[in-house]
Amino acid sequence: MSKNNLLKTTGLIGGIVAGSWVVTKSTSNVKPRKIKPFFTQPAPYVFAHRGGMALRPEHTRLAFDHALKYEVTGFEVDVRLTRDEVLVVTHDDTVDRTSNGSGFVGDHTLEELRQLDFGYHFKDINNEHPYRGDDKAKIVTLKELLTEYPDVLVNIDIKDHPESYTGSLAPSHLFRVISELKAEDRVNITSFYDEQIERFNLYAQDSISLGTGQNEVTKAFLAYHSGYGHTYQPKTDTFQIPAQSKGLPLDSKGFIQFLTSLNISVAYWVINQIDTMDDLIQKGAHTIVTDRPDTAHFLIKKQY
Repeated sequence: MSKNNLLKTTGLIGGIVAGSWVVTKSTSNVKPRKIKPFFTQPAPYVFAHRGGMALRPEHTRLAFDHALKYEVTGFEVDVRLTRDEVLVVTHDDTVDRTSNGSGFVGDHTLEELRQLDFGYHFKDINNEHPYRGDDKAKIVTLKELLTEYPDVLVNIDIKDHPESYTGSLAPSHLFRVISELKAEDRVNITSFYDEQIERFNLYAQDSISLGTGQNEVTKAFLAYHSGYGHTYQPKTDTFQIPAQSKGLPLDSKGFIQFLTSLNISVAYWVINQIDTMDDLIQKGAHTIVTDRPDTAHFLIKKQY
């Protein structure tokens, strides 16, 4: 860790200590997480980020079908609720960047979204638009995704803000879809918002694999670097994190080993360079989330 990063970390840790967050080892009763079925396949896992958005229009059947050619473990997807309360697979809160339409996802019905071309803006390496008008460049509902791709794992990120109307409904709708399809063992639920994960788990009752929001990552990071990792009790099954955040490295071998010892699977996003993928896996990373499933496939077939 560089001097600047060390100073940042020390300052953060000092704030925690000053707030009397520290407890003694004698009061520690930390238990590793019970490993969920989602994490019982051979590692390393490779998740195609939004289906592999560097290769095909994101979150479309074009992307998902193409990613399967590279034997990915699963898909990393985002979900939002439509005006008629259907969970669709899309990242942005609007459709402007990814389609030929405009406006907020939550202001459209599913039928209105189905009219849009989600391959419209995608450019290939020749700076051309080869998927405009393609029948497979359409919006996909979460139910369709889980039904049409039954043999892969799916990491689902709740994107709607918890204080929004759609955000208030998304966790319960998500649990209902998963339960209806009996997909409990092949999904992992996460969000940048800890509150959304907690809301979902009110329904799931720890029966479904959970990811971690930003606040929980910060808490674990500070516990580890302050020397009080023995006090950290995990609440979730996987950390899906960038290699660095706000100048602080989250990819040290020690931090990965600390989380792994608690049965927390460590995933890194969005990793597209083969050398970085290899380095993280060598350090103990469990999952690589990538826009380039072709690159990950080449590495794993060659090295692992």
